[in-house]
Amino acid sequence: MPELPEVETVRKGLAKHLIGRTIINVELRRKDLRFPFPEDFKSKIEGNKVANIGRRAKYLLIRLENHITWICHLGMSGRWTLLGEGKIGMPGKFAYGAELGSGNGPHDWVVIHMDDGGKGVYSDHRRFGIMDIVNTKDEEIHKLLKDIGPEPTPESLTPEKLTDKLRGRKMNIKSALLNQKIVAGLGNIYVCEILNRAKVSPKRIANNVSGKIGVSKMIERIVFETHAVIVEAIDAGGSTLQDFRGVDGDDALGYFPNSFMAYGREGEKCLNKNCKGIIKRIIQSNRSTFYCPKCQR
Repeated sequence: MPELPEVETVRKGLAKHLIGRTIINVELRRKDLRFPFPEDFKSKIEGNKVANIGRRAKYLLIRLENHITWICHLGMSGRWTLLGEGKIGMPGKFAYGAELGSGNGPHDWVVIHMDDGGKGVYSDHRRFGIMDIVNTKDEEIHKLLKDIGPEPTPESLTPEKLTDKLRGRKMNIKSALLNQKIVAGLGNIYVCEILNRAKVSPKRIANNVSGKIGVSKMIERIVFETHAVIVEAIDAGGSTLQDFRGVDGDDALGYFPNSFMAYGREGEKCLNKNCKGIIKRIIQSNRSTFYCPKCQR
């Protein structure tokens, strides 16, 4: 599943070419994705200009000038491709390209036609994506967004906030950080990286990590590494995953795997300074966890 840095990469690509453009037609080629499209979906979107494109956790927020926000979640395999005659896609440049999402594919479910002759194609062969609309002023209380925790950025996620969220929780710290009500947007790959760099075992109980009073050193390290990993991953364009594509249709967009210190490195030497441990893989909540049992305590 695309994680926060991948979704932010898509947001940037869409924003570059859609902001200020008017959506003149919306094609819905089925009645639903994971859930049915709202009955007034087309009528609320067509004929309106894109004012800005935001993001909350893993949700894209396409805000229109009629004060309607189009909410989009990519699910497991959703992707946006932008198409325009004579425009050539370049990896990482978020330009138009026709390699994927031609608008005529068997899994191209939503096509938007823009006033400049270009179009955006949403493809999703697993159909786990979500689309909904809401009045922009009501975004924060929408059922999909209202219970999401703080963004993993210095402005939103502080050691004090994470301590409060974790205190009293008996789940392991890996599962806790994956809980979207605790921290927004973190997925399996980046939590493995954060815990490895913070030198905290994924097996530790969340309540023990938070401690009984004050802010623990482990919490401080986790928050610091969360900020660092997310910024680094966004700057790198995310990670190249099997189903992830940037809006230009290029699958070589994400370069963060070049910086992986734990994820996918089972049996390899730990890269933390002065550590001679070997990365191990275990299963937690049906997901692979990669960690170093020597330095992650």
